[in-house]
Amino acid sequence: MSYNTFGKLFRYTTWGESHGPAIGCTVDGVPPRIPLCEADIQMYLDQRKPGTSKYTTQRREADAVKILSGVFEGQTTGTPIQLMIENTDQRSKDYGDIAKQFRPGHADMSYIAKYGIRDYRGGGRSSARETASRVAAGAIARKILNDTMNDTRGNTRGNTISVRASMVQMGRTKINTDRFSWDTVSQNPFFCGDPVTADIWASELDAIRKNGSSIGAVIEVVAEGVPAGWGAPIYSKLDTDIAAAMMSINAVKGVEIGAGMNAAILTGEENADQMAPGPNGKPVFQSNNAGGILGGISSGQPIVARFAVKPTSSILTPRRSVNEAGEAVNIITKGRHDPCVGIRAVPVGEAMMAAVLADHMMMHRAQCG
Repeated sequence: MSYNTFGKLFRYTTWGESHGPAIGCTVDGVPPRIPLCEADIQMYLDQRKPGTSKYTTQRREADAVKILSGVFEGQTTGTPIQLMIENTDQRSKDYGDIAKQFRPGHADMSYIAKYGIRDYRGGGRSSARETASRVAAGAIARKILNDTMNDTRGNTRGNTISVRASMVQMGRTKINTDRFSWDTVSQNPFFCGDPVTADIWASELDAIRKNGSSIGAVIEVVAEGVPAGWGAPIYSKLDTDIAAAMMSINAVKGVEIGAGMNAAILTGEENADQMAPGPNGKPVFQSNNAGGILGGISSGQPIVARFAVKPTSSILTPRRSVNEAGEAVNIITKGRHDPCVGIRAVPVGEAMMAAVLADHMMMHRAQCG
């Protein structure tokens, strides 16, 4: 099995390689008559695209999306939506020296072990370039979440769902949550809600970038307005699917929901999210250690997930490795690379959260109406 498809009812299949002519995805299961145009998708791709600051790869890609099918007269038709993003700034010659060598930290060795062949140009299918397709699919998921919350006259019949993410840690430096503001996230190249920490990161990453090295990061994704009841008790828990979605993003090595790993150091009294009577008979929670999910089902609280992104493996510092013949080599990875790939992972995390929520909304309605 190739497993290039994500989701159950809301499904998308990504295709293409980093240095191929184009990348894209086929999105299936989208309800009909949802307003959709390329601008609805492009606004999110522009957040992820490379070359937007000196802190990201200087590969220059417009990431201009084209809708090839599934939309007619500005509305979805219920048929598969085909999206294409052309690659226009490949430099495949940068990778000629490592065509037969295994880069430490990359998937070169494991791809050869599985397929016996690999596209060495920029990592091919294992490149983070693939995530542009996810962001495009996630834009459609957001449309499903909010347009299907309205009736045919445009009146809201449910919550408006927002999905937002920010970088909360780079290397050892964490944000100060007391200074956090969502308004600040869009005002710096790090998607950071703490302006003081954003300035610190700028200095730290400048030094790392000039040394030809890289650093890791932690991203937090928050979904608000999700009604209680989405998810399933056992094999398709909402938090299970969110964790799997985040873990599928390139370079992600850890995922946590709510209190996450810190839940291990809490007592039962500290961890339990106490409730009090609220308006309309709905409970009001006193804390959110559960991250908005109880027993695999949404509780109505904000859904909070965090994921850790490893340092970019492509660095200028020589590293020991082997080639396809099993001989010892020293490798320096040339080309244009992100000194902190976690920066551009922020809109990808949002897209994956939106995709999971759209899928679970449709599954919930299929079973419970």
